[in-house]
Amino acid sequence: MSTSHPPADLVVHSTAYDGTPVLVEPAVRRLDGEVREVSVPPFVPAVRHGSLADLPFDNACTAPEDRVLSRRTEAGTWTDVTAAEFAAEVLVTAKGLIATGLTPGDRVAVMARTVYEWTLLDFAAWACGLVTVPIYPTSSLFQTRWILQDSGAVALVTETGAQAAALGPELDRVPDLRHLWVIEKGHVERLGERGAQVPDQEVAVRRGMLGPDTLATIVYTSGTTGRPKGCAITHGNFFAEVDNAVELLYPVFRARTSEEASILHFLPMSHIFGRMVAVACIRARVRLGHAPSLKSEELLPDLASFRPTCLVAIPYMLEKVFNAARARAETGGRVSVFDRAVGVACRYGEAREARQSGTGPGPGAALKAARAFYDPLVYRRIRNAMGGRVRYMICGGSPLGRRLASFYAGAGIEVYEGYGLTETTGAATVSPPLKPRLGTVGWPLPGTKVRIAADGEILLAGGHVLRGYWDPNAGGVVPATADGWLATGDIGRLDDDGYLHITGRKKEMLITAGGKSVAPAPLENWLRQHPLISQVMVVGDARPYVGALVTLDMEGVNHWRRMRGRHPVPAELLLDDEELHQVLQRAVDEANKLVSRPESIRRFTVLPVDFTEDSGHLTPSMKLRREAIAEEFKEEIEQLYDPYGQGGQGVR
Repeated sequence: MSTSHPPADLVVHSTAYDGTPVLVEPAVRRLDGEVREVSVPPFVPAVRHGSLADLPFDNACTAPEDRVLSRRTEAGTWTDVTAAEFAAEVLVTAKGLIATGLTPGDRVAVMARTVYEWTLLDFAAWACGLVTVPIYPTSSLFQTRWILQDSGAVALVTETGAQAAALGPELDRVPDLRHLWVIEKGHVERLGERGAQVPDQEVAVRRGMLGPDTLATIVYTSGTTGRPKGCAITHGNFFAEVDNAVELLYPVFRARTSEEASILHFLPMSHIFGRMVAVACIRARVRLGHAPSLKSEELLPDLASFRPTCLVAIPYMLEKVFNAARARAETGGRVSVFDRAVGVACRYGEAREARQSGTGPGPGAALKAARAFYDPLVYRRIRNAMGGRVRYMICGGSPLGRRLASFYAGAGIEVYEGYGLTETTGAATVSPPLKPRLGTVGWPLPGTKVRIAADGEILLAGGHVLRGYWDPNAGGVVPATADGWLATGDIGRLDDDGYLHITGRKKEMLITAGGKSVAPAPLENWLRQHPLISQVMVVGDARPYVGALVTLDMEGVNHWRRMRGRHPVPAELLLDDEELHQVLQRAVDEANKLVSRPESIRRFTVLPVDFTEDSGHLTPSMKLRREAIAEEFKEEIEQLYDPYGQGGQGVR
């Protein structure tokens, strides 16, 4: 590897935290002329001793005055927390946990939104040798009880008293649970008071017992079907993930300007993606803030006051930001300006990509001038809505799509798209800085191998792949792989340069009555970007053709109606709106251009309700619960295939 400065179109990363750029090319293996495996070597050596519990204390020794977190006050302002202060809080809370009688290896469950106490409890629990178990605050009583029982949790921390009270009738069925603490009642602070008599050395001894192979957390999959499985993630899994991610995504985690690097975190901490980002921020000493609500009226003020340089998001959120900006432009009579600005941004983003990949000269003078013209009119307004300093986004959960990725890049926000699973401690592939490929989920994270099986399934290997699944009946953890390769259940392909393209889920593949295999995800993801559409589920397994269930984005639909001089109405009154159906039909026709005719949507129906997490139609990570949806709307699905019925539109 060369340590000289490479050309701008080559992937670089900084080594040893000294900013020295080093060129790393992925290794590509072919079979029968197709790329079947790709790997990128680790950017950092594997951690051989110690644990995540050491991070706050190492930071306090190395840079005690660095601002590592900012804590949100009830007034909506932010109080900075230095590395020394956070280490002191972790120590006090860890001593409190010890004082309650918890012993190394005990499981502590946390049910809370994305709040400061989540990260504090994570590191405090690790500091005294405990294992944390996240539970989504939106989980049902059955799901919560199942996780508590299966994990054998001896303590539970809830965010609110209402959450604790709701569990009351179930507590008799969770015999291992001995402690129930509530954040809003000040129980975390009281833990610190309770541990006042525990010597600091007791925490140091427990930390010294931990190593990379020690279990850190059991994260239960969201469970689109069946009972969720507990993924046993070690401290070493986290190190392999975050250390390589920090080095790869150096623009995010290393301040390249006078602006301090900072991330406002609003994705669920109960999801591995959220936990990975929090750990990475503590590891890299990037200022981290927690925003508990995704509601725009609450999140936007947090963005404005915190002013992050990076956000972590899912495509659904970026789609809604784009659609909301366009709706505001239309209301203000500037939609033509907005649409021209979108076109310029997309061309600019694609031209930059071409220069970075060596396939084009980059943006020309006219395109640069057009982008500069539209920046104050459109792009800066979008950046200002996110706090005004956002330059980077880390995006995962589902494919973002080439159009939106190029738009945000052209608007001045680099989007690093990734792909991963709970089982891989977060990202397994990431768009490499300086050499992105729009519409893909990038190259393997350094230290990762990606293989495409004969049936198209994506297989993964690397230090971040989980040790195994939690199974109390088998004595703890059972191996997740037999040969070192994790079968993901996802379908994809590798292009000639080793970039991964996600096609869909193996178990979601539809096979029509004519024998055509159909991946629902490309059609669903494309249609979901439409401003009038909230969710889409493609159907057609063992059917004569492909159909779709469509739900409406009522905010977008009401705006569309107001712009046409009509009053907003409930969704159920729109089912027979011919003009609306024509708009949706045009969207379906555009989506169908992505696929062959046998794979295209021949008929769709609009539902009077949306798919939501509360209704049981979506997982907390916004994935469709297909079986639940198919069962609830089985009559509507049958009508799509009734040649004499009126239950669908668009037969062609």
